[in-house]
Amino acid sequence: MFIAAAILSVLFSAVLAFSAVGKIRKDPHQMAVLEVVKATTAAPLLAALELAAAAGLLAGLVWWPIGIAAGIGAVLYFAGAIIAHLRVGDRAVSASVVLLGVSVGVVVLRALPL
Repeated sequence: MFIAAAILSVLFSAVLAFSAVGKIRKDPHQMAVLEVVKATTAAPLLAALELAAAAGLLAGLVWWPIGIAAGIGAVLYFAGAIIAHLRVGDRAVSASVVLLGVSVGVVVLRALPL
């Protein structure tokens, strides 16, 4: 299970880091999505949370409790993203739902015994 957890953690960390860089650079697509959910001013905070999760997932490959904590943080982050979309009546939550599922998968794989 560790190999699966490691592969998923590394790939998901890359996705989180890529998303964080887009928020830091104010990528027009990401800013448009943040505008829809009325969270443009939160972009630096959201980027910091994504980078923290990415770093935690990688550090969790060495010490598993950090990986689980980072995975739980990512679960909460994407659950919050879904709520933010639904709060404003935006039904475009498929990406957030998929990433929420990946987050849950990371937590489950890290929590399973080697």
